[in-house]
Amino acid sequence: MNSNEQAVVAVLKEYQDALNQSDTDAVMKLYAPDGVFMAQNFPSSVGADAVHKAYLGVFEAITLKVNFNVAEVFQIAPDWAIARTNSAGTSKVNATGDGGPEANQELFVFQKVDSSWKISRYCFSTTNPPKH
Repeated sequence: MNSNEQAVVAVLKEYQDALNQSDTDAVMKLYAPDGVFMAQNFPSSVGADAVHKAYLGVFEAITLKVNFNVAEVFQIAPDWAIARTNSAGTSKVNATGDGGPEANQELFVFQKVDSSWKISRYCFSTTNPPKH
């Protein structure tokens, strides 16, 4: 991995930590100003205000304890990179206390903004079997 790809991996680690701390402010520091968050089963959240609101909702609804495994990172242009990850751990429904396994595959598009790598686009889908 080149130094830019290693920097992207560092951002992914910060993102993992922010999720595990339910820290919306820490998440937002990792996003580009025009970032897009595409959560499974929800419409895309476009722009900082919408992304902030979406993460507030996520952290109000669930508490995550996940680990990210970086499958690949590729710098595709001087200011652009993509990353594919897999995550696994647990989630707890805050309203009920119920919980269970959490497992996803994720795709990130990163943009270098003012010489820092930021999440420009992010989507994920579960790898858990459907609940019946």
